[in-house]
Amino acid sequence: MADINESLEMLMSIDGAKCVSLVDSTSGMVLGEAGTGVDMELAAAGNSEVVKAKNETMKSLGLKGQIEDILITLDDQYHIIRPMVTQKGLFLYIVLDKAKANLALARRKVQNVETSLTV
Repeated sequence: MADINESLEMLMSIDGAKCVSLVDSTSGMVLGEAGTGVDMELAAAGNSEVVKAKNETMKSLGLKGQIEDILITLDDQYHIIRPMVTQKGLFLYIVLDKAKANLALARRKVQNVETSLTV
């Protein structure tokens, strides 16, 4: 098991990682962050709305199951939002440099960190 800071540092070791955070999706507040390049307070608030909207859409469509992750692809970045299974209402958020990151490996690492993170 790893605490918040250890988990965020593990995520920062991913090739191409620019910044990461742990976010409370109910309030949009950042519980921990590492790295630079994105205003994490603003990103956390906005991405909380993304998670809420997706959950509502799934409910409206009658879709079962849970979000594993949400991927947002920009010209030069990947943004991964991963709701935590063990800590409902929290999600990990990571911004990756698209030119340096391996998306499959990054998603796998985020999954591994999410399962070992204790809050």
